[in-house]
Amino acid sequence: MRTPQDITVDRALLLYLLHLAESQECEMVSDVKLQQLVFLSELQMFGKGWKGFHFEFMRYAYGAFSKDLDNDLLALRRKERLENFSVAERAGEALKMLEKTVEGVEANEQVVEIIRSVVGVYAPQDLGEITNSVEKVEISPADKPEQKLSIREISFHSILLVPSRITVTNEFTIPATILARLNASMGF
Repeated sequence: MRTPQDITVDRALLLYLLHLAESQECEMVSDVKLQQLVFLSELQMFGKGWKGFHFEFMRYAYGAFSKDLDNDLLALRRKERLENFSVAERAGEALKMLEKTVEGVEANEQVVEIIRSVVGVYAPQDLGEITNSVEKVEISPADKPEQKLSIREISFHSILLVPSRITVTNEFTIPATILARLNASMGF
């Protein structure tokens, strides 16, 4: 279960990911594409021993889906920090604060670099291409780490990824002194 700090980090990183996609003029046309970008980002982070996002993903018809991610997206829209998939001007302060928490903190820098890389590679793809990329990803079941399954082979509504089970060396953090201000800048 995500802590309040995890939720703040997730929402701030979600804004950042959407901001990057916008700055690269990548059109975000659906929740499905966003879900796949965050999922691929989270997988890349875990693969390198880092944790940024705290979402649990399930296998759905179009790849990976996280209800928590969907709820965070809706909450940011309600607080007028997002207009559909575009970062609203009101989110500018939150993005500036997030960027300040990255400078000089290795874990934060690594997480942001992974998000940049994933957005750079996958955001320009159309929905079919990115879904195909996600379905080709191979993961190992927690009880059989030697076994590899592509996401395409996993039955629908099965948990794909549970961050609490994955061992990481470091995690994206926000100092307590900034956390409350960041949360307020996002309208919470």
